[in-house]
Amino acid sequence: MKFRTTRRALLALAASMAVAGPAFAQADWPSKPIKLVVNFPPGGAADVIGRALGTALTEQLGQQVVVENKPGANGNLGAEAVAKASADGHTFLMSSGGAVTVNPFLYTKMPFDAERDLQPVASVARVLVFLVTHPSVPVNNVQEFVSYARANPGKLSYGSAGTGSSPHIAGEMLKRQAGIDAMHVPYRGMAPALTDLLAGQIQFMFDSGPGLRHARDGKLKVLAVGSPTRSPQVDVPTLAEAGMKGFDADTIFGVYAPGGTPAAVVTKLHAEINKALANPKVVEVMKGIGSEPASMSRQQFVERQNQDRARFGAFIREVGLKAD
Repeated sequence: MKFRTTRRALLALAASMAVAGPAFAQADWPSKPIKLVVNFPPGGAADVIGRALGTALTEQLGQQVVVENKPGANGNLGAEAVAKASADGHTFLMSSGGAVTVNPFLYTKMPFDAERDLQPVASVARVLVFLVTHPSVPVNNVQEFVSYARANPGKLSYGSAGTGSSPHIAGEMLKRQAGIDAMHVPYRGMAPALTDLLAGQIQFMFDSGPGLRHARDGKLKVLAVGSPTRSPQVDVPTLAEAGMKGFDADTIFGVYAPGGTPAAVVTKLHAEINKALANPKVVEVMKGIGSEPASMSRQQFVERQNQDRARFGAFIREVGLKAD
């Protein structure tokens, strides 16, 4: 009889611990500094946004959020590091959507399963891409740019953050819809591409925001935005308005956790990120590069990822893009 009572007590205790476990994990988290891996080099949109977010989260959580840049393979190296990291709730990924929505279509062999090994935590920003040119290109609008490119086939080159990055895909969309021939030059992130654009080594690119301050100084020209709607920060037309129907190269940048991270931790971090997205300092940083805070539910974030995976995947298959 005593054995049965003890057994019942142990089962009851185990059941209560199972119920209380997630709540305990949430209350105890974070118990040490958090690593936020940015899978692109310093100076790009993911890095700029990630550092602003990290500062806000440090203040909110009472634990330091350390940003670590791990670029390479269009974000795959940093994403892989997080996918294979401990799921203890202290390592996360700050990434463009490309690592999970584009790379699986580009690489014949992925080092991780994007849908299984990375868990969406929260959307952070809608990142727009702006068609920018070096001042040496004698154009002032999209129509003049297209005419010039058609008159000089193969003589223009454009940079991107790497094969399959949203600026690269935007460039391929432009080439296809405008009927122009230009050479793609992939870089290990937007910052080195921007450096070469400013130096005139390449003639144009789709910039994810860091180049806008140089445009304000007259060092670059912004011709259009590759979004369905105009940017509230930069007064230029959309490419759709310039005659390229349906042009949409927007991407959603977000935070991801290793698969298996406790649900309570993911839920809490999602709430903290949405709180940070209302922080005026974070909003100011995003607006400075032409991006917009993208606060949404986790379900909305997952649905947006699925939509992007479908549209970008279809385009990549149609064009036949591949990455080594």
